[in-house]
Amino acid sequence: MSDLHEEVSIRLINDKVRFTGVSTANPDHPVSIDYVPPLGDGMGFKGLELFLLSFGGCSATAVVALLRKMGKTVSGFEVRAKGARSEKPPIKLEKISVEFVLESKDAEEKDLRRAVQLAEESLCPVWQLIKNNVDVVPECRVIK
Repeated sequence: MSDLHEEVSIRLINDKVRFTGVSTANPDHPVSIDYVPPLGDGMGFKGLELFLLSFGGCSATAVVALLRKMGKTVSGFEVRAKGARSEKPPIKLEKISVEFVLESKDAEEKDLRRAVQLAEESLCPVWQLIKNNVDVVPECRVIK
C-alpha cells in the first residue's frame, strides 16, 4: 500500500447507533455520528451529511487553491450543497445541487466556473468518487 492513505477510526459510544469518529491525522478533533430517533438520538451527523460536508470541503479546497493560482483575490468563499436521496432502497444520493459563492474584487464568474470545472475533472478526489454515479449540478456566483 502507498504511503498516501487516509485512516479513520469510528467507535460506538452508546446503546443505539451513536459513534465518535477521528482520523489518525486529527485525533483531537472528533466527529459525532448518529441517526434520527428511534434508531439513534439525533446527536450527531448522519452519514450523508458527512458525505456532503466532505464533498463541499474537498471541492472548496480545490477551487480556492485554483483561484489563488490564477492570481485572483479570494476575500470569502462558501459552498452550499444539497443532496436529493432516492426514495426506495438502496438509499443513495441521486443528485447534488452545489452552489459556489466567491467574494472577490477581481474574479469573474468565468474564472470561478473554470476553477469548478478543473476541481471536478481532476483535483477533488471526493468528486472523482461520485462521478458518473451522482448527478452533480454546480452553480457559481461572484460577489464583488
